[in-house]
Amino acid sequence: MDALDEILKSVQISGTFFVSGRFTAPWCYQSPCASVAAPFLEPKAENVIIFHLITEGECVVEMAGQEPFVAKEGEVVIFPKGDAHRMASAAGICPAKSSNLSRLLAHKPCRLSYGGGGPRTRLVCGYLACDAGLARLLLSGLPPAVRLDMRTTPAGTWLESSISYALSEARSPRAGGSSVMSRLAEVLFIEILRQYACTGAGRIGWLAGLSDRTVGKALNALHGNPSRDWTLEELARSIGSSRTVLADRFQKIMGISPMLYLTQWRMLIAANMLRRTTASLTNIAEEVGYQNDTSFSRAFRREYGVPPAAWRRSLSDRHKSAA
Repeated sequence: MDALDEILKSVQISGTFFVSGRFTAPWCYQSPCASVAAPFLEPKAENVIIFHLITEGECVVEMAGQEPFVAKEGEVVIFPKGDAHRMASAAGICPAKSSNLSRLLAHKPCRLSYGGGGPRTRLVCGYLACDAGLARLLLSGLPPAVRLDMRTTPAGTWLESSISYALSEARSPRAGGSSVMSRLAEVLFIEILRQYACTGAGRIGWLAGLSDRTVGKALNALHGNPSRDWTLEELARSIGSSRTVLADRFQKIMGISPMLYLTQWRMLIAANMLRRTTASLTNIAEEVGYQNDTSFSRAFRREYGVPPAAWRRSLSDRHKSAA
């Protein structure tokens, strides 16, 4: 059982490309933190993750408290924690005068084109909206900015070509253009996660755990059957490990114990069912491995701060307010 597949099946994600930029040096593009941009990108989203794909040329990426780095053609840069950042033709350039975000993002993708007439850079900016719990789970342990070369992956060239085509179709009269962009943004993000996990670049966090032999097997087992009455001993036996090795390895990479992780994953499944279905609390409790509503509600409250019924009502109220 593939843990990443199970996560992506069990939770709701959405996204699209919101800026298609053509810049000539000298230039500088300021991107606000995700919490500022989120209301204009996806008002109902609990968490928004920003990423940029460089399709031509290169640019310098600057963030407060971090060393600048160069992102080159074919590379994608993701900001897991949603930090504000600058993309520029060179370090230290002042950004162009900012525009009103609601006006700028009224049409997606917004097309930007400016600069001093020097070497050209093209980039595409996208976002992924997801549950805050999913973001915390998937992106834990990642640095403030992650850079990957998509052209080294089997799907990279196809994705880049498909995105260019979708952007060219975005304002055509043909139906379905926005849906195509949304699906491609999601596929690109998934490919980013897959590549990062395969490279083994991280030492801690969920994606690092997925690429670890022992922890990865444990994650696949837990995600494959989250309602099972797991114990540490049964989990270790199922993956051919000892309790001590599994517990130590899991804690070192994931930062929590396997059983606590199981509880968090169960609560994420439950929250998604509360959000997307009208299933009763009893049915949801059974689905995630609890024998009664009381123990389920207690576990949910520890994770989300309120009982599941109250959480479902507050979510409905927030959606009405956003609408």
